[in-house]
Amino acid sequence: MEVFQFLMPIFTEYGYLAVFVMLLICGFGVPVPEDVTLVTGGVIAGMGHADVHTMFAVGMAGVLIGDGMMFTLGRLYGQRIQLLPGFRKVLTPERYASAQGAFQKYGKWVMFVARFLPGLRTPVFFSAGMSHRVSFATWFFMDGFAALISVPIWVYLGYFGAQNWDWMFGVLRQFQHGILGLLAMGGAWLAWRWWKKRQAGAATHSDRS
Repeated sequence: MEVFQFLMPIFTEYGYLAVFVMLLICGFGVPVPEDVTLVTGGVIAGMGHADVHTMFAVGMAGVLIGDGMMFTLGRLYGQRIQLLPGFRKVLTPERYASAQGAFQKYGKWVMFVARFLPGLRTPVFFSAGMSHRVSFATWFFMDGFAALISVPIWVYLGYFGAQNWDWMFGVLRQFQHGILGLLAMGGAWLAWRWWKKRQAGAATHSDRS
């Protein structure tokens, strides 16, 4: 709620530009919730300060360009990016190791899941760029697919809840819990597939021996 109240006057005053810049900042791992940023953009549209469909387009551009900058920086600078002062707190060794482990276990789908996990999103996109095993087209498809789900949900929730904030924040919390539940089930399914694949590989190796 504090973040929402902080963003409201800024977005009301500066409109699309403020929303776009804030989403770029979110992409760099700054602890500002992306969902609240998008909802706030929807609210100012619902209050007549912006067009909601244009706000949706601005939201898509902001999240994809912000994420794309992380991917590109990882591709260009590799692990050297971890030595830069501004990135040490965002791309800690623990987060980097967690992202690498997720890639090994879940493959490219971790880039889809990362869109819904703020603490993991930046390290995952950095790692995807660093690895040189993920093409830009693959990253764009996975992140873009996830953004097409998340961005309209938050923007239009803000638009329709602009006159009833209590209802809006109640639905926001329900969506957040629902998304986490779906991701947990999806993660469990992918982990099961990974385990079965390893078991099959181990059995094949044993037969050859």
